Amino acid sequence: MQDDVLEATATDAPAQADTIDMADLSQQDWLDRIEELGEERGYFEPLGKRHSVVLTDEGPTLIVTFETVETIREGSDSQEPMGWELVEGQGWSNLSLIAHDDTWFRDPAVYGYFDRLVDDGFFEDFDHVVFYGAGMCAYAAAAYSVVAPGATVIALQPQATLDPKVARWDQRFPQMRRVSFSDRYGYAPDMVEGAEQVFVIHDPEVQLDAMHASLFTRANVTQLTCPRLGDDLEAKLWRMGVLPEMLDLAARDELTATAFHRAYRQARRVNMPYLRSLLDRLQGEQRHRMVQMLCNSVVKRMNAPRFRRARDGAAQMLDKTREVEELSL
Repeated sequence: MQDDVLEATATDAPAQADTIDMADLSQQDWLDRIEELGEERGYFEPLGKRHSVVLTDEGPTLIVTFETVETIREGSDSQEPMGWELVEGQGWSNLSLIAHDDTWFRDPAVYGYFDRLVDDGFFEDFDHVVFYGAGMCAYAAAAYSVVAPGATVIALQPQATLDPKVARWDQRFPQMRRVSFSDRYGYAPDMVEGAEQVFVIHDPEVQLDAMHASLFTRANVTQLTCPRLGDDLEAKLWRMGVLPEMLDLAARDELTATAFHRAYRQARRVNMPYLRSLLDRLQGEQRHRMVQMLCNSVVKRMNAPRFRRARDGAAQMLDKTREVEELSL
């Protein structure tokens, strides 16, 4: 038995030594580690100095994801690209484009890479292709989808362009003013014309996001709105479970507006951050009847002391209003 223990310990030691906490790595060390893992998955390739790409070749459905080093490292406990998690165990392939900083993927090295894939007939090897991104990565997902006619595009809060001649009203990204959005793979709404379906997702109450979304006017574009969800739709929809379900449906060529709204409606009914935000808004607007209706619904389904107190407070305010109305008669 002692020999068995010694043997097991000796066998386990190298695995423990190989364990790396990627959260503690510098950006360059993290990129080096992603390169190692990428080579194990398929291949890793640097695209100039500001971008990298990893291919995971697992099956005839391809999910093309655009991400940044910052969003990966801040949004993932594993410190690995979302695309890897999306395809794990699914038998799908993933082409993960990673921007090292905020580039909007406007780089000749990226143009050249996609040109090469087209010349090699890369996308023709897949039965179905889905392009996905959020924010600046949604811009890239839409813009580069032109290389795979018939693809599905899912774009969360995309910018259509940052060309000052078209979108001077968007002052959020001054560092991109001198970057060309009018040359190759430039104006995203034009680049999606060959896609089978394009889903543009935004909160219509976030004005600049809504203005960009309104520029995607092609017949193959479906606008999916998430009122009152605010900024950072990607993180919120991921935590609600809606985003993984969307991508799963898209990969199976089953995503529709109806399917999205059904999933979103069911998820937000039990999503406490969303419900708290809605409660705060209704209370701020002093819509006591709506507060009462919301809280009645929530306390029937969940243990929610705050909503119970808010319901009671709304009931008291409604009683006072009725008393005032009766006295005024």
